Amino acid sequence: MAELESVALFQGLDPDERQGLRRIAQERRFVTGQEIFREGDPGDGVYVIREGAVEIAHFADQNEHRVFSRLGPGDIFGEMAVIENLPRSATAIAVQDVQVSFIPREEMLGLLKHSPGLAFNLLQEISRRLRDFNELHLREVIQAERLAVVGNFARSILHDLKNPLTVISLAAETLEQPRLAPEKRAQSLGYIRKQIENINGMIGDILQFTQGANSGAAFAATDYRQFIQELLPELSADAKVKSARIELQNEPPSVRLQLDTRRLRRVFFNLVHNATDVMPGGGSIFLRFQQHDWEVITELEDTGPGIAPEIADRLFQPFASHGKAHGTGLGLSISKKTVEDHGGRMSVRHEPGHGAIFSFMLPVREA
Repeated sequence: MAELESVALFQGLDPDERQGLRRIAQERRFVTGQEIFREGDPGDGVYVIREGAVEIAHFADQNEHRVFSRLGPGDIFGEMAVIENLPRSATAIAVQDVQVSFIPREEMLGLLKHSPGLAFNLLQEISRRLRDFNELHLREVIQAERLAVVGNFARSILHDLKNPLTVISLAAETLEQPRLAPEKRAQSLGYIRKQIENINGMIGDILQFTQGANSGAAFAATDYRQFIQELLPELSADAKVKSARIELQNEPPSVRLQLDTRRLRRVFFNLVHNATDVMPGGGSIFLRFQQHDWEVITELEDTGPGIAPEIADRLFQPFASHGKAHGTGLGLSISKKTVEDHGGRMSVRHEPGHGAIFSFMLPVREA
């Protein structure tokens, strides 16, 4: 039987954290053939297999199902419930008598907030699961002659996960130093929390993009000037890493818009990342605004080479890449969908002597 503390996910916990883990873990048993949870059930926590075996499957109907994975002692499942509050996307069935430790979502989130090592282990597990799922999916789409599409999608996800995981790994190594100064410790923890937030937002964006519906949106009346003023320091810091700078050419309008601020933040970060990727030697990103009675227009212009003619007509399509050697091609597609979910529109243009100019409109609506 796998002991809870010996599971790879919980390696590195200190004694107090281990005691807290034992206190919140709930022991549950299921007999062969019993459903542990069903697709569509609330994502209420994480399961750790102590003994037995579990299959994770999707049921197309009562007679047909597709098995994603078979898990045994020491494996975890249901982990996506920790970073998203959405229904289960698959069904878990005991294929042998099984004993599990169940950790409720809120309690698991509490552990993650206080243990950067646990957060890093969870992200590694999610990355491994994505790789395993991609490999399974790739084998199937070869038979359906869709290998290129799924292969691009797999590479896109893994590329996007690589950078934040690298930052987390470096920060975790810094935290292991025995005589680390308090300010360095706080800085490293900040890096980890920021990258977890980035990955959480990235996964949420991809899920909403692939679901093709405006599900889970959280719109609220928001002062656009205040939103931009709070966002600008973070955008400037991101641009500075690539030796670029953001120049505000005029003040954003003080008008209340119906915004999902989490998703709209991702639009700005995607556009800034696109701009810095096409300016490897550094450059400028100009941010400007226009206000009309019925809409607010935001423009981001870079000092890069502009839009390549061969990509211009399909720039917002999935897997198209705006002049980047290692771009995923998903950021602009997700950004365009986000703006459209706000009731707006996004476009790009190129003018002689200028770089790429991305523009998006957000409607002014009565509260």
